[in-house]
Amino acid sequence: MAVRIADGRSGITAALVKRLVANQFPQWRHLAVTLVEVDGWDNRTFRLGKNMSVRLPSGPGYVAPVSKEAEWLPRLAPALPIAVPKVLGRGLPDEGYPYPWSVRGWIAGETADRGHIENLSTFAVSVAKFILALQRCDTNGAPLAGAHSWFRGSSLKTYDEETRRCLARLSGLIDTTVAAAVWEAALSTEWTSPPVWFHGDIAPGNLLVRNGNLEAVIDFGCAGIGDPACDLVIAWTMFSGASRNAFREAVGQDSNTWTRARGWALWKALLNVSNDKDDSFRITTSRSIIRDILIEYEATAR
Repeated sequence: MAVRIADGRSGITAALVKRLVANQFPQWRHLAVTLVEVDGWDNRTFRLGKNMSVRLPSGPGYVAPVSKEAEWLPRLAPALPIAVPKVLGRGLPDEGYPYPWSVRGWIAGETADRGHIENLSTFAVSVAKFILALQRCDTNGAPLAGAHSWFRGSSLKTYDEETRRCLARLSGLIDTTVAAAVWEAALSTEWTSPPVWFHGDIAPGNLLVRNGNLEAVIDFGCAGIGDPACDLVIAWTMFSGASRNAFREAVGQDSNTWTRARGWALWKALLNVSNDKDDSFRITTSRSIIRDILIEYEATAR
């Protein structure tokens, strides 16, 4: 029986997961399957018993990370200062579900956008230490940034046309003259060093908090090697004031990398404001990010 996932999610249910597990991992067939509270969009995630989870891509564009994470997370984990997902099994298409999927160890904690953070500046430093440790990991044979990473770690020129369309749509709503200058500055620089590991989506929803501190980093679907500027976007999307300063000081990076990071943050915020018709919170948050970026750029350009 085919699973209906035309909209990326319908049909991927606990009952389906129960059948998949029973067929391919019979040693776990007795365990309960429940949808997790914070499910994400690229994948559907279910709790399997108390100590495991099942992660299933919601569409063809999210399939490549299944094998990538299974291959690379075990290699990266020993060099990282905090926990990352542990892949316990790789499932195959079955029961009408057309994509590969995975079973992982469960990591306790809440996402950083929901959990209690004891001290945001201390948390920012922990995130910076993770990023630096990831950048030091061995890149031999690692996947170079490209379509599998949604071009995170690649040149910002990939999104030039899209960004300029957004700027045209937002004329009169934001200072598009300054925004265009931020974008042009980002395009004018390139990563000229050897490629390093990047996560590709360092965001509150992919950072787990426990007892007020950073517990784990999850979702390496966009990871690869290339330009690490994309991993600095959290400076604007989560941190501000003292925590932003703490993050910047701890993570270092040269001024050109920060210029490109500002471009990555601007691109996504412009896209959210231009395209999101229903999520007023996301629009408000993205407009605040744009405002901070433009103010910062004008201050540094003087």
